[in-house]
Amino acid sequence: MTDYSHTKGLRLLQELANEGRFIFTVAEAKISASRVGISERYVSQLLPHLENAGWLIRLRRGLYAGTGSLPGGIRVHPFAIATRLVEPSAISHWSAMSHHGFTDQIPHVVTAFTPRKVVTPTMREPKKETRGKHAWVAAGIRYEYVSVIPDHFFGLQEVWVDEHFRVPITDMERTILETFISPRLFGGIGEALQTLDEHNKELELEKLIGYAVRYGKASVAKRLGWALERLDVPSESLDSLQSIPVKGFRLLDPTRPRRGLYDKRWMIQNNLVEKRESNEAP
Repeated sequence: MTDYSHTKGLRLLQELANEGRFIFTVAEAKISASRVGISERYVSQLLPHLENAGWLIRLRRGLYAGTGSLPGGIRVHPFAIATRLVEPSAISHWSAMSHHGFTDQIPHVVTAFTPRKVVTPTMREPKKETRGKHAWVAAGIRYEYVSVIPDHFFGLQEVWVDEHFRVPITDMERTILETFISPRLFGGIGEALQTLDEHNKELELEKLIGYAVRYGKASVAKRLGWALERLDVPSESLDSLQSIPVKGFRLLDPTRPRRGLYDKRWMIQNNLVEKRESNEAP
């Protein structure tokens, strides 16, 4: 980088930081540049120089983040990157579980969900060169997204993850519900049952039940109702879940074989139990 680019780059990054733009688009950088006497045309040339110098990382086309390598610089929180890479989106699944203290595991991937269809760079690669789930990778961190229909993009709160970044994340109740919605993503229903058992006193159960009804999928409502009843939640509190119509028995754990005891009240086949009793069969 030339001395000219170095000087201009420092001036631009300082202005962006003063404006609280630690993640920014090229268009936003041009606005900031104009305030410190840098031509908009030069910004498109300057940003790749700053990236090569290690002062910026390119998250995707037209979107950059600071690396925190300059004196007084700020390292951008991975949750902030995740929710800017894809907009709108919210931190969810394992990352939300960790944030809320529902798991001792430290996720190696940042997980979020979004009502958008996500096309990651790995989706454009030849299949033989792609391993595992599709993801964005930035600064050595993987970002994975689960796409949901717009009606299911609810149960969010804004949280400060540090002094600079406030991000959307699934609240405690929606995070728990997600373990019943997508047991496969958590290695089976066991994670849902254990988390609910250990943390149910911290939850607003009325809100959790309301979320399950709003989600509108019978299998989710029945799994949750079955689990809550075993925690001695009053039957009247579970009426809205129990009354949801369902045709046929749903597996408690969709990751396991279809066998086990039948619960006619919840129309759940408890396939965590190996032995089937004939008087419990439908």
